[in-house]
Amino acid sequence: AAEPGTSVVLSGPPLTLALEAIADFTDAKIPQTLGHSRRVAELAAGAARLSGLPGTDAATLATAGYIHDVGRLGVSAGLLARPGPLTPAEWERIRLHPYLTERVFAGSPALAPAARLAATHHERLDGSGYHRGLNAGEQSGPARILAAANAFAALTEERPYRERSDAGVAAKALTKLGRDGQLDPRAVDAVLSAAGETTKQRRSAGVSLSEREIEVLRLLARQNSNKAIARDLGISPKTVEHHISHIFDKTGCTTRTGAALYATHNALL
Repeated sequence: AAEPGTSVVLSGPPLTLALEAIADFTDAKIPQTLGHSRRVAELAAGAARLSGLPGTDAATLATAGYIHDVGRLGVSAGLLARPGPLTPAEWERIRLHPYLTERVFAGSPALAPAARLAATHHERLDGSGYHRGLNAGEQSGPARILAAANAFAALTEERPYRERSDAGVAAKALTKLGRDGQLDPRAVDAVLSAAGETTKQRRSAGVSLSEREIEVLRLLARQNSNKAIARDLGISPKTVEHHISHIFDKTGCTTRTGAALYATHNALL
């Protein structure tokens, strides 16, 4: 309230520049992480597009990538740069940084959704990640992509406690995490494809659906009426009806409940 002058509202390219500045400032905390957040944003957005997710998901993932490590500013540089083992108390401080990221942006209606997504970048499908220990049923498709993008980017970068891996070695390590049930294999494949690594690409269940059909499916799964879906998406109820028909044909579902379960099982919500 006490800020002097007129508030400046950013959108489009100026907003991207501001997010990149935030990313660079965050990564400058220790030399080994310079460029990390930009890389995660690029990989995550590219993987979303390859997975056939809506453009809005790709944009949110890019934002989440830029800001995902902001919480590290609340951790001492000495701790982040420690080459040796950490005590349990020190490790707990490291594990808090995704939570801090979410809280930093909680007061911004525009950035809070991306920050909630950003806070999932260390989660694992088997519940072994942090800071919330979410399991597979609690992680969305974008969250799975962000976790894979962050893991691959980190593996290909030097850290105080290890050397960097080349892209081929990192790709094998990421694939193993998918095989072992920690990362989503489809998200892994999409991230590796976005990184230019050759993979045996699995088609995401959502690839056969158009961006608009995924948007309709998400609202349908929340038990919205055709009129409500039309109002939210700015299209006619008749068009919504056509989209639902196509969704049923492509997924093999015959009821709204079946479509909701399909969206849940394939991490499309």
